[in-house]
Formats: sequence, structure tokens, C-alpha cells
Amino acid sequence: MKALNLPARPSLTALNLRFPKWPDSGQLHHLRLTAMADINESLRSRWFIVYSLIFGGIVVALFMTGLTESRVMGFTGLSRLLVTYLQITMAILPIFVLLTTVRSVAGDREAGIFEYLLSLPVSLSAWYWGKMAGRFLVVFLPVVLAMLVAVVWAALKGADIPWTQVLFYTGFLLSLAWCFLGIGMLISTLVRAADVAQGVAFILWLVLLLFLDLILLGALVNGGMEPDNVIALALANPLQVFRTASMMLFDPQLVMLGPSAYLILDIFGNTAYLLWALLYPVVLGMGCAGLGYFLFQRGDLP
Repeated sequence: MKALNLPARPSLTALNLRFPKWPDSGQLHHLRLTAMADINESLRSRWFIVYSLIFGGIVVALFMTGLTESRVMGFTGLSRLLVTYLQITMAILPIFVLLTTVRSVAGDREAGIFEYLLSLPVSLSAWYWGKMAGRFLVVFLPVVLAMLVAVVWAALKGADIPWTQVLFYTGFLLSLAWCFLGIGMLISTLVRAADVAQGVAFILWLVLLLFLDLILLGALVNGGMEPDNVIALALANPLQVFRTASMMLFDPQLVMLGPSAYLILDIFGNTAYLLWALLYPVVLGMGCAGLGYFLFQRGDLP
């Protein structure tokens, strides 16, 4: 019998398939150098000084109001101070993170730095993720350090320290900062002009704030949308998730939230919702950052 000449099975190399690999020591070294370069650049900029002074000033102002020396409904003054601090941080932290992050890639593109970066032996992944890691440390540390100053001051005053709340609040701040950092990196890769990127970031921040309470949610309810769907849409907003979770530690029954608290507690419960508030913003930020990197490496970099 005559042998059949069947075509050979194409190899993975011939198909030009690329699988993600764990970064080697050289890539980790370049990632660390890129992160340190971004940290040094941020420390020399004026926005970081203003950013740190704002959160430090918030803590000082809360101390001056005497919240750490009061007790209401069985809650110590430190618990009330932390809740107030997080509610203020919820409005300030995202806009600072967005406005400063969107200039990272878009600003380098406008300044023509990409040609210089591409000439260096640094991979795109090391540059992108190193820049994000450095920016995360810069935006996260001042917020947490200001909160730790409040804890130390309360301890020196002899107040009880609610360590469970402190740990959860630290996790909430971490997840919120990472979430908007990833969103900022995505916007920065989509928009080429830095000024346009800042405008898009500011509009996005306003839209998320509108979803917090009655302005836009009231319009949705009046439009005929089911209340369950409205609450589900609100819980997709990372700002609302952050706000509700911080309230839950202070008020486990969510009395301040109103009737919508019954649906949240029935679906999630306290523990599950706190875990949702910790994980959901991180996953959302990581997804946005991953999409931004995918578009970044496939786009026209120069």
C-alpha cells in the first residue's frame, strides 16, 4: 500500500502562540527600577506634597473637633473618627489617584519619552507594571500613615483601639486605591492627550459620585427600574461599596442606609459583604489595568 503524505501537525512555535511566563530576575529588577523611578519622580512633584498635606490636615482637623474624646451609642471616639476620615477619603482619594495616574502614560506619550524608553533594555511589561506599583505606593502610604497617626494618638490618650475596624479600614483603603489606579492606567492608555485624559477621569469621578445617593438612583427609580436592579447597579460602583462597608463596621444593621439595607443584608450578610468590599475593587482595578496593558502593548506606542 502507498503511504499517505499527511500534512505535519503545526507546532506551537509555527502558530506563533505566546503564553504568559513568570517574570525572570532581570524583569523583576527592571520592574523594581521603574517603580523606584516613578516614586522618586512623584516625591519631587508638587501634587504629592499637596496630597500628603490634605490627608494629614484632615486628621489634625478631626482631632481638633474632639472626636477621639467622645462616646456616642457605645462607640468610642476613635471609631467615629475613622468613619469620618474614610467618608472624607472616599471623595478625595479617587480623584487624586485618577488625575495623577492618567498623566503617566499619556504624559510620557506627549513628551516623546516612549522613543527613549523603547531604546532601553526594559520590557513593556516591566515598565507598565513597575510604573503602576510605584504609583500605588505613593498614593496609598500617605492615606494609611495619616490613619495610623490617629491610632497612635488615640492610644496615647488611653482610648480603646478597635483593631478589627483598623485592619478592615486599611484593607478598604488599599482596595479603593488599587481600583482607581487600575482605572486610571486604562484611561491613560486609551487617551493620547494628557489634558483629555484628565477630563475623562474627572467626568468618570463625577458619574460615580452621582450613583452614590439619590441624584441618579432616584431618576432610575422614577424611570421604572426595579429597586433590586437599582441597588445591584449601585453596588457595582466601587465608591458605594466602599462607603457601605465602612458604615457596616460602625453600624452592623446599616440603619443609616435606610430600606436598601434589608436587601444587602439578606443577599450578602455582614461577613460576605465585607469580603465583597475588599475583593471586588481589587478585581475591578486589576481587570482595568490588565486591559490597559493589553491595549498598551498592541497599540502604536510612539
